[in-house]
Amino acid sequence: MQKLIVLALIGLLAQLVDGALGMAYGVTSTSLLLLFGLSPAAASASVHLAEVVTTAASGLSHWRFGNIDRHVVRTLVLPGSIGAFGGAYFLASVSGETIKPFVSAFLLALGAYILLRFLVARPGFRPKRGRVPRRFLAPLGLFAGFADAVGGGGWGPITTPALMMRRDLEPRRVIGSVDTSEFAIALSATVGFALSMGFEPVHWLWVGALVLGGIIAAPIAAWLVRVMPSHVLGVLVGGVILLTNMRTLLIALEVPETAKMWVYGALWTALISAFGYTLHKHRHAAKRALATESTPG
Repeated sequence: MQKLIVLALIGLLAQLVDGALGMAYGVTSTSLLLLFGLSPAAASASVHLAEVVTTAASGLSHWRFGNIDRHVVRTLVLPGSIGAFGGAYFLASVSGETIKPFVSAFLLALGAYILLRFLVARPGFRPKRGRVPRRFLAPLGLFAGFADAVGGGGWGPITTPALMMRRDLEPRRVIGSVDTSEFAIALSATVGFALSMGFEPVHWLWVGALVLGGIIAAPIAAWLVRVMPSHVLGVLVGGVILLTNMRTLLIALEVPETAKMWVYGALWTALISAFGYTLHKHRHAAKRALATESTPG
């Protein structure tokens, strides 16, 4: 019972972060299940099964709060589903651990770019006119869907920073669109796992606990995205990308524990300082806007 309660809390926190920042549910939940002794394939299958329900709840919540771009969702779904189905079949016979360091190094660079971009940006967001082109979205969805099934999480960490790098969408619409389209990716990966290895390795009680926590957190996260300033949201996204991928990279490079602690300490210090600076900048901009409005014209 204690383990189920812990899993439910992890599912709640993971979905809260995922729904608010567009990533981390799969990575967090898969890591925990691996810690509890499941194989990579069984852990990924269990998480994707839970995500079928949690992503549906998250997508509905984002839709109700107006956080989605329908063109992005429609375009990502098909290639992402194909990639996820293929990745599930691939993982059933080959471990995805070997490709994780390369993906993490790439995402680490993207996370640094996003953090710096929103850190120096003025408060507010003015997206470019037009839509995100299909020629960009289709290969992105295919690659992210495949990586998501192989790594037990990757749809959000790949698609969210890639779309954040562009200026076509507000950050909240990036996050809402990524979370909403993830339902199809989770469903396709689950079907792929079911056909390749069946549901025998899945621990159904653990899946249920993850689902319960995720359903509770979904509407709260969607509301947070709606009310949070875009530049603050961007800095948080960049920080989460840096933290999660730095950990994967350090483990893959077999960095000594003492060196890891120094790296984590420096990174946390930099991120807390960046977040504090962003909040200060937001408050200053809000006060200036209020003073401008109150000045007699």
